[in-house]
Amino acid sequence: MFGLSGEKLLILGLIAVFVLGPDRLPHYAQQLAKFAKSVRRMADGAKGQLSAEIGEELDWKKLDPRQYDPRRIIREALAEDVAAPANATVLNQTKQQAQPRLQSGEQAPFDSEAT
Repeated sequence: MFGLSGEKLLILGLIAVFVLGPDRLPHYAQQLAKFAKSVRRMADGAKGQLSAEIGEELDWKKLDPRQYDPRRIIREALAEDVAAPANATVLNQTKQQAQPRLQSGEQAPFDSEAT
């Protein structure tokens, strides 16, 4: 918790006893406990509200960014066989039907609105 070990917490407690004195220490300890409970209630409320808005229970382990390895993701993406959908247009290939050739002396089609 915030890099505090047991020894450091004990030292902080002893300092609090000397600074606050034995008369005021129980009151401040009670206020600290109330504050910790209210923070816990707020966190539980936020978690409940989030799950209610999403509508389903989240798998937090799947959303952990530490599990993503960019090298693995790229390797898997390159290894996948990409199948083209049946109705997809294939680019950079010659057309099966050639345009009809113009007869000698025939004008090429021209769209006067295109220019």
